Amino acid sequence: MTAAALSQVLASGLLMGLIYGMIAVGLSLIFGLMDVVNFAHGEFMMLAMYATFGCFVFFHIDPVLALPLVAALMFIFGASVYAGVVRHALRVKVNAGMVQIFATFGLATLMQGAVQFFFTPDYRNIGDSSWLGGKTLELGGIFMPWPQLFGAAVSLIAFGGLFLLMKHTDFGRALEATREDKGAVALVGIDSNRVFALGWGLGAALVGVAGAVLSTFYYIHPQVGAAFGTIAYITVALGGFGSVFGAFAAGIVVGLVEALTAVVLPPAMKSMGIYVLYLAVIFLRPQGLFGRL
Repeated sequence: MTAAALSQVLASGLLMGLIYGMIAVGLSLIFGLMDVVNFAHGEFMMLAMYATFGCFVFFHIDPVLALPLVAALMFIFGASVYAGVVRHALRVKVNAGMVQIFATFGLATLMQGAVQFFFTPDYRNIGDSSWLGGKTLELGGIFMPWPQLFGAAVSLIAFGGLFLLMKHTDFGRALEATREDKGAVALVGIDSNRVFALGWGLGAALVGVAGAVLSTFYYIHPQVGAAFGTIAYITVALGGFGSVFGAFAAGIVVGLVEALTAVVLPPAMKSMGIYVLYLAVIFLRPQGLFGRL
């Protein structure tokens, strides 16, 4: 492989890795906040992709402009899911862990079935009709599609915004305090229920951003969330459960490994490198790259 070809592969892997990181950050945020794995996380992303597609088809709003609207809608949806489903699952005293798992897994099945019922299983795409569709930036012999470049830039901006929110705002400090000790925060007047709802909303908004970005270059169908959801779970485990920074950094690693694997093995087997890396980390560092046991 030539240096130019390797640079192209690494650039492609980096761009996708940043998007993977953004998908995983929302999942890691919710887990770190409540010790609950959202098994409907991939379906949240799928819903955001359909929302972006709907904005484009019915209201002629380009995905670039629809992105903040979709993120806001997903924030409301995520907070509503907590209030209507997860909060009640957390109150269960017997087999609480299994109840929480089946609550979010059942929600994922319901969402996937509802979308398939109302929109059919057909594959849809926005494609070259969007502002960025079909456009490529050539830089030093490396070709980078504008949709992926836009997605990578948005992911960096969103993660930077999340970092500033968590470190320099009262809500961010309340979020961190609740992550550290859910019981103690009640003693200082912090409503953990409100923090949980906002945390779910924020996690859903982040994956909504990723879904809006992916809709500009990826096919949209009811099962699209399953594949990306699996990658998100692996990415969170690699980065360390509950570590937001770890999830984002691991997303970049996953993107690079996937791109390099596609060079060595047939493209259909590109995910194999991710699973090999995951098994290696589990055996050598069970807490993940940035996590703590």
